[in-house]
Amino acid sequence: MNPQIQQLYNSANKTQRRIIGLMSGTSLDGLDVALCRITGSGPDTEVALERFTTVSYEDSFKNEIRMIFAKREIDFEQLCLLNPYIGQLHGQMILDCLRKWNIKPDEVDIVASHGQTVYHAPKSQHRRDKFPNATLQIGDGDHVAATTGIITFSDFRQKHVALGGEGAPLAVYGDYFMFSQKGENRILLNMGGIANFTYLPADGEARNVFTTDTGPGNTLLDAYARRFLNKAYDEDGRLAASGQVSTALLEALKTNPFFEAPFPKTTGPEVFNPAYVEAMQEKSHTAHLSAADLMATLVQFSAETIASSIRRVLRAGETYRVYMSGGGMHNPVLTNTIQELLPTCSFGVTDELGINGDAKEAVLFAVLANESLAGGTTSFGDRQGVPTVSMGKVSFPK
Repeated sequence: MNPQIQQLYNSANKTQRRIIGLMSGTSLDGLDVALCRITGSGPDTEVALERFTTVSYEDSFKNEIRMIFAKREIDFEQLCLLNPYIGQLHGQMILDCLRKWNIKPDEVDIVASHGQTVYHAPKSQHRRDKFPNATLQIGDGDHVAATTGIITFSDFRQKHVALGGEGAPLAVYGDYFMFSQKGENRILLNMGGIANFTYLPADGEARNVFTTDTGPGNTLLDAYARRFLNKAYDEDGRLAASGQVSTALLEALKTNPFFEAPFPKTTGPEVFNPAYVEAMQEKSHTAHLSAADLMATLVQFSAETIASSIRRVLRAGETYRVYMSGGGMHNPVLTNTIQELLPTCSFGVTDELGINGDAKEAVLFAVLANESLAGGTTSFGDRQGVPTVSMGKVSFPK
């Protein structure tokens, strides 16, 4: 037997595994690195987050990605070059983290690498009959494995697409395994560039769990923070808090057919970007808005579309608790508005459930790798958008 396959087999049979989960989102702020100690699999999964950090990206690297990010026409050589480069860069970032944490690479069983999404194209978005759902993440897993010397699982979203899903959101699996609790209706709301939530019903049945994107989270807010403030984000929502919401622009922004589509559904910056905002400003005759008023309107846009989506799962007479995660949870203007729009729900953060809200998505990929390695038996009913799958391609270091 190939000794690397033997090593993988040995890891699968361990009582406890150390897995590093990686996430680099559409905000392009940096690489989330989560070192997890995972016991069990499926509904018996237990996760201890040992270490977590976000390794910031240099502006020059962000600009390299933005050359191809969410664009239909790109420099194809740039895409080709970035695929191995990001794999090597992420691998080196892992080694730097392990060195700081005084942990040797051979003490880690698996790296679970999400890669960097550069284009997301579900069929509902591209509308080309002969082509299936599609999504593309770069940052080659072989390069991560060769750089770190650690067996790497990567390219998780392709199996989801291959079995009829849209490749996103994948949170349903990790959220159910880590956070489902009989007796409490839970909504796990993650506000990254795009916002999504997972509904975990109080009955605890996997077949009743689902996840969906709701629309923009921070993607528009961050884009305009870069434009107006020359900063990565609007700290504490200060610029937005100083403005007034434009009802005319808000209503125009909400006319996108995505918001009326049935659950589950996905979207991305390919749809919700500054060009979309500018088109809606022209449509609503609001091109004159001040920076503060535009930011206030964009926060309201994210909040209203998030709240509207969540309302679709609420049942009269039942109680629900919303656990927030992702960068959006740090924007008090956004979170306060969502809470005002959902007065019947109570709110908290995933930290209350033992997982740092900033680390949650990186932890998710560690859990997905663990499930592919040691689980894979939980049935979600093979519903559209929630196929029962084992995800991630395996890359050996040599």
